[in-house]
Amino acid sequence: MPSFLLIKPMLRTKSIVSSIADVPREWVFEFYLTLPEQLHGQDLKISSPFNPAEKNPSFFVYYSRTAFKYKFKDFSTDRQGDGTSLVKEMFSLTSRGEAAHKIIEDYNKFIIDNPESHILREFKIQQKYKVTSFTTRGWNKLDEKFWMGYRISSKLLKHYNVQALKDYTLTKELDNGKNNKLQMNGAQMYGYFRKDGTLYKVYQPFVRDSKFIKVVDYIQGTDQLTLTVPYLVICSSLKDLMAFSKLGFKNAEGVAPDSENTLIPERIVNKYKESYKNVCTLFDNDPAGIKSMNKYQERYELPFVHLDLEKDLADAVKEHGINNTRIHVYPLLTKALTGTLKQI
Repeated sequence: MPSFLLIKPMLRTKSIVSSIADVPREWVFEFYLTLPEQLHGQDLKISSPFNPAEKNPSFFVYYSRTAFKYKFKDFSTDRQGDGTSLVKEMFSLTSRGEAAHKIIEDYNKFIIDNPESHILREFKIQQKYKVTSFTTRGWNKLDEKFWMGYRISSKLLKHYNVQALKDYTLTKELDNGKNNKLQMNGAQMYGYFRKDGTLYKVYQPFVRDSKFIKVVDYIQGTDQLTLTVPYLVICSSLKDLMAFSKLGFKNAEGVAPDSENTLIPERIVNKYKESYKNVCTLFDNDPAGIKSMNKYQERYELPFVHLDLEKDLADAVKEHGINNTRIHVYPLLTKALTGTLKQI
């Protein structure tokens, strides 16, 4: 792929366009989302235009390296698509054709009012920071206090290949070909590893904007599956998965996707269905978690467990203890997995 993609100037011999193909794709996002900066290949995270009540921005505008155009993903409402899809959703239009017509009309008005605004723009896909190295450390009292609050012991952390990190390095390739490196240090940072030692995620529980840094794709808990029990529970996170293992259900084991917003691929879900008598989800007790469980039910016909004790299963164990949480989970889980209240 060439380093620079030049967008053709739209103002030639006339100032009116008649085709959606003549409207710059990035202009659609800049105009309708009132972005704070022009798009030159970078990604942006902003507050969702579809969910004004959200506290943390979860709406991503990003350049798709496969579609060669800007797209969006709204994690708070699960909407996604290109610029035409954005306008269709924002204005509740009935079709993409209607959305394209509106974009053309609005762009014509824009270039008439701003005849000098659209010029040849240098366009470069910007590289992202990636975790390229890390240093592990031993456990300390702060780690013990944090994890034991959820009744998660060092033995369980070892079983799921969680290690404390002293630091990690983020690297990004700059325009001049050189690398920019950032070394990140913190008192409580944890690495999630595969059994073969591959780091797949960094967990920073007290860093609000980057609590999780995904390094590689991985369905958490896969290495620990035995395939010798009849039931599988899909949890929302590794911490919830570890909390679930503390409840003592001997006939069930679990996995967790990268996040509730990431659907496990259908081919893998089908393998789960072949390997287990039944499979269910147990996600967070919030709108995003409930929506994700409904999506798994609609798409894969998986039943779900809605535990309303706390925001998530790990918090339920932390606030109510293992026994009380188990008492609440037991009838919900057995009904989801067996359709009855018989013991699992």
